[in-house]
Amino acid sequence: MENRNNVTEFILLGLSQNAAVQKTCFVLFLLIYVVIVLGNGLMVVMVKFTQCLHTPMYFFLSILSFVDICYSSATVPKLIEGLLLEDKTISYQGCIMQLFSVHIFGCIEILILTVMAYDRYVAICKPLHYVTIMNRHVCSWMVAASGLGGFVHSIVQTLLTIQLPFCGPSEIDHYFCDVFPLLKLACADSHLVGALVVANTGMIALGCFLVLVISYIIILVALRMHSSEGRRKALSTCASHFTVVLLLFGPCLFIYIRPSTTLPVDKVFSLFYTIITPMLNPIIYTLRNAEMKSAMGKLWKKKEEARQKKLIG
Repeated sequence: MENRNNVTEFILLGLSQNAAVQKTCFVLFLLIYVVIVLGNGLMVVMVKFTQCLHTPMYFFLSILSFVDICYSSATVPKLIEGLLLEDKTISYQGCIMQLFSVHIFGCIEILILTVMAYDRYVAICKPLHYVTIMNRHVCSWMVAASGLGGFVHSIVQTLLTIQLPFCGPSEIDHYFCDVFPLLKLACADSHLVGALVVANTGMIALGCFLVLVISYIIILVALRMHSSEGRRKALSTCASHFTVVLLLFGPCLFIYIRPSTTLPVDKVFSLFYTIITPMLNPIIYTLRNAEMKSAMGKLWKKKEEARQKKLIG
């Protein structure tokens, strides 16, 4: 296929063309982005500097929080800029870079959530072997494998997209550059590319989701052998994780498991896995986890003590 590309920039139409709605959304998403960065940043800091949180579960949680910051940063700043400024353009290179960033961090998040489910499975179903199986070396390799998986997935998506010719129009009916909206603008038959995208993104999301569901079914069956206190603690942790899974995988599967078409509602569903879930992750894990709340209290107490010493000195 001859790659004739007459488009040097795209126009992101965003969520709405209504000026009043844009102003409201600008304030809302700016606040949400601040919450995402501060909330997830706090999670990373707490896990890093709190000794009692130096366990595999919290290690994965800190990685998830870091990925959430990167994931949202790939889309939200451009969304906020488009809501504030008249100029809603993004260069061709910037668009492709955004597409690559969204998919690499999105895939890493999916894989990390799957790894976290395995961690809970080992902790609940094989508690006597947990320390041996989930040692620091294994956890590091799992994170590295998730990063490599995200990179391979994203590079495939990017290569499938850049080999298509774009010769106009250049308006993307979305708030960020994604594969399906770009395929809609390609001036060539993109059905094969669309099928490959579904096979790539859709099957990864569906496969990981099925693994997660099966792991939690096994966990629930295994919990029948535990004490009531053990069941309560395990269910609290698992419920937090599964809530995040549903918020992320539900909209993701809706968009990427179907044939390569775009619907107006896609933009709303995309908000869940690019903005809402990264914002809620630290809230969900903190509010439902006694250790996280205790660590946060100790961190705040140390901060207050340091402030008091500074005032006295």
